[in-house]
Amino acid sequence: MIRSTPLSKTVLITGCSSGIGLCAAHQLRQRGYRVLATARSPLDAERLGEEGFEAFCLDLADSASIRSAVSQVLDATGGVLFALFNNGAYGQPGAVEDLSREVLREQFETNLFGTHELTNLVIPVMRRQGAGRIIQNSSVLGFAAMRYRGAYNASKFALEGLSDTLRLELRGTGIHVSIIEPGPILSRFRDNAYTMYRKNILVENSPHQETYRLMEARLQKEGPAVPFTLGPEAVVDKVVHALESRRPRARYYVTFPTYLFGYLKRVLPGRALDWMLGKVG
Repeated sequence: MIRSTPLSKTVLITGCSSGIGLCAAHQLRQRGYRVLATARSPLDAERLGEEGFEAFCLDLADSASIRSAVSQVLDATGGVLFALFNNGAYGQPGAVEDLSREVLREQFETNLFGTHELTNLVIPVMRRQGAGRIIQNSSVLGFAAMRYRGAYNASKFALEGLSDTLRLELRGTGIHVSIIEPGPILSRFRDNAYTMYRKNILVENSPHQETYRLMEARLQKEGPAVPFTLGPEAVVDKVVHALESRRPRARYYVTFPTYLFGYLKRVLPGRALDWMLGKVG
């Protein structure tokens, strides 16, 4: 288990306005962690403050916002930080041929580039300490591509490649990098995805119109959209292990679909795996 010191109890979390991030903030605080909670919206950050958190605005698509938030966090902690949970992200639905360069770049700005920049800002702090935990919230879509999720697939595949490389480069520093790969989790993910779909996909000009109508129904469905959906607590359980284990894992699967597709990717030939993945969504 981790040492009971102020250093080992400080954790910065992105994307705390709802879902996994908010659940992690509450549960880690209950475990005695000093939680530095961030949200993109000033109103959400204000609400987090009202809930008793040390809250900061952090927009992963804005370098100035990232630098400002890190500066404020380190001022508050006296320049120490044990852990970073990179949770903030969103999903941009749409067929690959309907994604403009600008829309794909916007997806990467939040899901990859901002996460990368934030991580690089805290690594020197962890190096000086000789200890730290970096936890990346990826997805089953970080290793198993599914239709009409190309932008999100690509951003999470890239995050996993970058994180695997970082883990190798930080060996021997006392800094551990772990990737969490959830499947379906109860959150506002579908609500946010529907907003970005409406904003960026021109349905009337697409050969995928019929599929989009079905996708719209799924994104707007109340309650779990697919079987095997779990609450955000299932992800937080893995976060706790990554924080507190002496030997944190490189990867943590969450939900049955992640275990299933992880297994199928190892044992099936590409054509058979494509057939299976094509039946999803």
